Amino acid sequence: MCGIVGLFLKNPKLEPQLGALLSNMLGTMTDRGPDSAGFAIYGSDSAGVKLTLRGPSQTVLSEAVAKLEGLFDRTFERVERDTHTVISVPEEREDQIRTWLKANAPDVDVVSSGRRMEIYKEVGLPANVAARFNLAGMTGSHGIGHTRMATESAVTTNGAHPFSTGTDECLVHNGSLSNHNDMRRRLEREGLSFATKNDTEVAAGYLSWRMREGASLKEALESSLSDLDGFFTFVVGTETGFAVVRDPIACKPAVMAETDDYVAFGSEYRALVGLPGIDQARVFEPEPAKVYAWERH
Repeated sequence: MCGIVGLFLKNPKLEPQLGALLSNMLGTMTDRGPDSAGFAIYGSDSAGVKLTLRGPSQTVLSEAVAKLEGLFDRTFERVERDTHTVISVPEEREDQIRTWLKANAPDVDVVSSGRRMEIYKEVGLPANVAARFNLAGMTGSHGIGHTRMATESAVTTNGAHPFSTGTDECLVHNGSLSNHNDMRRRLEREGLSFATKNDTEVAAGYLSWRMREGASLKEALESSLSDLDGFFTFVVGTETGFAVVRDPIACKPAVMAETDDYVAFGSEYRALVGLPGIDQARVFEPEPAKVYAWERH
C-alpha cells in the first residue's frame, strides 16, 4: 500500500504555489506510506541539463562537484538541498559526467536528469522529507509525489519513488508487477540499465523505451496495459506532460479532480481537499485501462 499525488497546473499564475500545494498533498498520504517519500518538480528551464545528485552528505557531494569543475575547467550552477545537489551542465557533457561519477565517486548517485525536472527522495515520514528539501518553497508547472510502504523490498532511499530512466521523464507507482524480471532483461537488451531491482524502475524504463522508439506518452501507457502484468496505478511526468493510467482490474484506489486551473490526482480524496476551488472541481475516479493525459505547450 502506497500513496500517490500529482498536480498539473493549467494556469501559470498558480506556479508559485505548486510546492506548497504538493507538500500538503504528500503529507496527507503518510498512513499509506510512512517508510520513505519522494517527489519530482518541473520548474524553470536550464540552459543545459539539470543533474540531480544524491550522496551521503553535502561534503561528499561538494567534493565530487568541485573535482568535476576542475576536470572541465568551469563552474557549474548548483542548488544544494539536504542530501541532494542539482547541477546544471552542458548537455554534451552529461555522459562524460555520469561515467566519471561512476568511476570516481561511487557514493554519489544520479537521481535524475532533465531541462526542467528535479527529483528528491529520502527515507522518513513524508512531511519530514518534504521539509528537508523545502518542497513548499518550490515553484513550477507540475509535480508528482509518492509515499512508500515497502512490501517486497527493503526500506532504502534507492527504493523510494519517483523513478526516472529518461530525460525529464519520471513515474510513481502503486501496485506490483509480476513480470518485471522478464521485462528488465528485455529492456537491458535494448540498452537500458537499472540501478535497483524495484519493479517501478522497470515500469519507468519501459515507458522511456517506448517513447525513445517514437511513441507518445499516451501511446506508451496504452502499450503498458498489455505488456506489463500485475496490478498498478501509474502517474507519469514529462517535460510538458502529465498522465495517469490504471490496470484493467483497477484495484488500487485513485481519484482525480479537474478545474480550469489544474488537474490533480490522489490515492484518496483527502489528498485533494486543500486545493483551491476544489468545491467547484469535476471530481471523478479514473476508469480502468484508460489513459488520461494532459500536455502544456
